[in-house]
Amino acid sequence: MSELAVPPVLSARNLVKHFPVRGRGMLRRKVGEVHAVCDVSLDIRAEETLALVGESGCGKSTTARLLLNLIRPTAGEVRYRGRDITRLSRRKMRPLRRDLQLVFQDPYASLDPRMTVFEIIAEPLRVHGQFPYGGREAVRELMATVGLDPEHRNRYPHEFSGGQRQRVGVARALALRPKVLILDEPVSALDVSIQAGVINLLEDLQEELGLAYLFVSHDLSVVRHIADRVAVMYLGKIVEVGDVGSVFEAPAHPYTQALLSAIPVPDPRRERRRRRVILAGDVPSAVEPPSGCRFRTRCPKFENELSTIRRRRCIDEVPELKYRYSGTEVACHYAAVSTVL
Repeated sequence: MSELAVPPVLSARNLVKHFPVRGRGMLRRKVGEVHAVCDVSLDIRAEETLALVGESGCGKSTTARLLLNLIRPTAGEVRYRGRDITRLSRRKMRPLRRDLQLVFQDPYASLDPRMTVFEIIAEPLRVHGQFPYGGREAVRELMATVGLDPEHRNRYPHEFSGGQRQRVGVARALALRPKVLILDEPVSALDVSIQAGVINLLEDLQEELGLAYLFVSHDLSVVRHIADRVAVMYLGKIVEVGDVGSVFEAPAHPYTQALLSAIPVPDPRRERRRRRVILAGDVPSAVEPPSGCRFRTRCPKFENELSTIRRRRCIDEVPELKYRYSGTEVACHYAAVSTVL
């Protein structure tokens, strides 16, 4: 069976999330909307890592929370194993929380400093009424699974290093034996040497437990190592998605090309041959995003290569995310593969 024939564990279709912007004063009337996520569709399959990448503020974390039904979408739907969970109440979502877990970015802020590591890892088991059935032994096993000494279970978070605290967060997320882990920048707050240990742990756990990952990150070097597929996000929209080899070796969207061109290459000769893609200006406001293609205000191709007629299409027409090249979908009217990055 091909990969695309395997049904997704978690999927999103046409997700939209707008946050109201309110004015000052007593009445605080709505004066606008932040277009955080706009028409995003994703599929996450068992034993697969889908990476969601892009600059800060592009809507990655909002998308992650929409997938977990932690915030309600303005439009669109999320399905877990074929079941629409978008409109489920908190009570009806509770049984599904066991299968859908989140690992936070900051390994210290996400852990209660007043609780011991044992209490932190045991908390999900207590909340879901599973602790009386071998909970103490389960916590010890979870600590050993993520590479922590079970003898340290009565220590507090501040007594551990950053990498160890992130392992505590992973152990807590695994306590209920989930099927999907949403990893929101799980290694961005860690030193490079510690990142490798956490990433290797995540890969080992995925192979052992058959987990599906959504790996939210802006670090493309990490993404290339851990991901099977990658979705590139810009100003609330997916602009390119495909298997990691196709996207990294032959990016077709100008924004993807710009992101990849910023990754340092250890080979000096190859580094000198690379074509740098420099983006002009700042990311536009999500309150008033550009018409047509949202990337056009910073797009080197729009500025330097397109005729006036072709530019008009970028200004007036929103590019669809559609199949263009082997293993890749791209949202660009004039997508072209670049291999010299």
